[in-house]
Amino acid sequence: MTTITEYSTEELAAQPAGAWTGLAYRAVVGALRAALAEEDLTQPHWWTLNHAAGAPGTWTRAALTARLLRYDDQDTDFGAVYDDLVARGWLTESPEGTFTLTREGEAGRERARVRNARVLARAHEGIAAEEYATAVNVLRRLVANMGGDADLP
Repeated sequence: MTTITEYSTEELAAQPAGAWTGLAYRAVVGALRAALAEEDLTQPHWWTLNHAAGAPGTWTRAALTARLLRYDDQDTDFGAVYDDLVARGWLTESPEGTFTLTREGEAGRERARVRNARVLARAHEGIAAEEYATAVNVLRRLVANMGGDADLP
């Protein structure tokens, strides 16, 4: 675990939230993206696999894209993501246009899940569950205060 300098409450309260949330985002998401890249996946691949696994035969291209756009910061071509997963044999698309994960897709999703879990464990080092939950609630409040959607995904 890396040690960090301790500061007073007054010093910390004066810090710009945007700067720190941006740094945290780039550090955590960068590490997750690197872990996913080991499986030749992007975050949109990961999101797609999880949604297809969670509700087989439910998601269509349009519905899933509408759901995932909230998280996308890379102008993702979701059609290309879906086509890639189908071409890999990880996802099937029914005649009605709904997605279902294949065994190969579930195996790939599990490999990626293990990699992501390692990244998240590293991010949680030295942070108690209660502190983490407080941090998430603070971030949710910041989002809500700025007019955003603070509901959990």
